[in-house]
Order: sequence, then C-alpha cells, then structure tokens
Amino acid sequence: MTCRQVRASFTDRDITVYQAYSPQIADAAVAAGTFVAPFKRDRMTWIKPSFPWMMYRSGCATKPGQERVLAIQITRDGFEWALAHAALSHYEPGTYDSQQQWAERKQASPVRVQWDPDRSLTLAPLSPRAIQIGLSGEAVSRYLSQWITTIIDITGLVQEIHDLVTVGDLAAASQKLPAERTYPLTGSLATAIGADQPDPQLERGPTTYL
Repeated sequence: MTCRQVRASFTDRDITVYQAYSPQIADAAVAAGTFVAPFKRDRMTWIKPSFPWMMYRSGCATKPGQERVLAIQITRDGFEWALAHAALSHYEPGTYDSQQQWAERKQASPVRVQWDPDRSLTLAPLSPRAIQIGLSGEAVSRYLSQWITTIIDITGLVQEIHDLVTVGDLAAASQKLPAERTYPLTGSLATAIGADQPDPQLERGPTTYL
C-alpha cells in the first residue's frame, strides 16, 4: 500500500526543499540568496522536500547539470500557496471528478505536483511516495522574490552520505540525514494535491530510510 504524505524538514516558519544545479547556477544563487542568471526563470523549476529523493534524482551530485545540491529554506506560507494553486501532472480519478476538471485545473495552475516512490539510503524505491513540486509563471516569481529565506550548498553532505553508503556503513549514513517529519496539511490542501488525509490521532515521527 502506498502512502502519500509530505515529508520534510521544517520549523514553525520555514520548510526546507532541495534542488540540484550546475556549479554556475548554484554559485550565483548562494551568493545572491535567491536564483539569478544563469538560472532561467521562464522554465518550470522543481523543488523536492525529500532529501533521499534529491540524492536519487541528482545521482548523489554526479549527473551533468546537477553537480551541486542546494538546501533552500522557504516560508511555509509560500509553500502552502504553491500547494493550494497546484494541479497534478496527470489525471487521477478520485482527486478530480473528471478529466475535463483536471484539464481545466491544470490550465489555470502555475504549479504541478507529482508523486514518485521515495528512496532508501541505497536509492532503492520505497512504498511511500515523495512529492515533487514544479513551479512556473507566478509561482516562480513568488519563489524567487518572496519565499526563499536561505540557500545553502550541501553538496559536501550529499557526497559524505554517499561515501558512507558505498562502504556499507548505513547506520553512520543514516545519522547524517536531515530529520524529516510529516508536514501538517489541512484537509483542503491534502485534497488539492492528492495526499492522504491528515489523521490527528496518528503520531508520525522522523522517517527511517534504512
């Protein structure tokens, strides 16, 4: 059984998302505190709250154009605005009443959401789903000018964890993972992105990726 929850590192005000870019884009972003040229703001940009999924997607910072992994802290207000203005990338019965309703929602939304298998420390697929959030148009403008509070280059951490996994020390690698918890979605936000409805009776602690 799959599970769709937003798992992330977050505080009362901010949530951490991850992106991987070339050194040129990453250096400029860290220096400016937001994304600037050569970042292209007219393209959809995908943010990912799951650290292990970011490791998988970037090939642990080895894929061309993804050699640098950034941790970006954004306001929770901004993050929730993105979810409230999102449409799933693909039609899904149950989330939408009809394909027409989904198509209309997608046409009007500057944000895309998709759910992919989260990843273990060895990058094997897990049953729980990790959310990816694509920003375009107004959402990108808000992201760059209003939501971002801090950008940190964490490529060294990604490489350190990868090295530990490579030599088989999963326990030590796990200790270095950012702590991720279930993000508290309202019922309406969960419905908008096709997530599991929140269960206030069930306490969920940090994710285990072993």
